[in-house]
Amino acid sequence: MLHGSLVALVTPMLDDGTIAWDALERLIAHHIASGSDGLVIAGTTGEASTLTMKEHITLFKQAVAMAGGRIPIVAGTGANATAEAIELSRAAAHAGAAAALSVTPYYVKPTQEGLFRHYQAVVQASGLPHILYNVPSRTACDMLPETVARCRDMPLVIGIKEAVADMARIDALRTLCGADFLIFSGDDQTMLDALAHGANGVISVSANVAPRAMHLLCQAAVAGRWDEARAIDQRLQPLHKAIFMESNPIPVKWALQYMGLIPSGIRLPLTRLSSRWHETLAKVLQQCAEASRSVNHAIS
Repeated sequence: MLHGSLVALVTPMLDDGTIAWDALERLIAHHIASGSDGLVIAGTTGEASTLTMKEHITLFKQAVAMAGGRIPIVAGTGANATAEAIELSRAAAHAGAAAALSVTPYYVKPTQEGLFRHYQAVVQASGLPHILYNVPSRTACDMLPETVARCRDMPLVIGIKEAVADMARIDALRTLCGADFLIFSGDDQTMLDALAHGANGVISVSANVAPRAMHLLCQAAVAGRWDEARAIDQRLQPLHKAIFMESNPIPVKWALQYMGLIPSGIRLPLTRLSSRWHETLAKVLQQCAEASRSVNHAIS
């Protein structure tokens, strides 16, 4: 079962914007070694909206092959056209992904009935387990808990990534959808609160930078070691804030380049991190590295 710290993985790119496949393989190996509990490929942080259909499908296939069964691969298959979401989900199933992460259709502002029918069509056509994804701050569409509960009756809808940072929302989802429905926080800053309210884990941007610490935080929380979980969370809060100083994934891609893990490529309309933030983010990354060493020492 999917749980814990799932990384909303960046798509590494060369300076000209082409996908850096060698860097992707290194990233996947890095996260396996660091204990990450799963990888989300071609989600928002992976610049899904700039990828062609061919690139999406190739990413799914390559990530599954590179992982080699050592870590679950969740494929980002959301689209604002139902037919496109179906095509992506079928491709993810064919590639061998463990599940799909499917964001609510963005920009078009469907009704709650439209959301239900959208997911019904996608899930039935693909035959792949689906995690719904609700992030109204980016999509201008809020899927309400009652609609999630309707979707939950579909056998292949296994969970949701909920990016509304309101614990009443987590409580409502757990009450309406039952104990075996997976709930992942989509907000790093409040993810510890979500875990305390019954979430199963987080789909995290910060885990790109601090994979071991995020894994250990989730592990401690699930085991009820709340003092330990809170201590890790406190050390990570500066990273959670800094990683969104410009639109995601601009800061996290700069951070990973600074760490020597990926090249500098990013696709328009996104641009590289403004130079005025470089010193601030570099300082946070240095503090995060020190905190991670401290966490690893305390756990070992």
